[in-house]
Amino acid sequence: MRTWQFERRKRTRHLIELGGLVVKAGIVDLTGDDRTMLYGALLWMADKLQSAQGERARVLWIAKGKQAFENG
Repeated sequence: MRTWQFERRKRTRHLIELGGLVVKAGIVDLTGDDRTMLYGALLWMADKLQSAQGERARVLWIAKGKQAFENG
């Protein structure tokens, strides 16, 4: 397998896993699969992480995600 093929498959797997998290969190159902809303929420999250409250948000979100993974 060529290097570019390996990298492409690696990237594809990564994107699929990220999409799976969106589905697992219930966001697709909650938004009615509205991609504009999803994108806006992701942009809001990026803004929050870059703000003065970014570190606090990061700590809270990591704790919430860790708890959700542990609970199944």
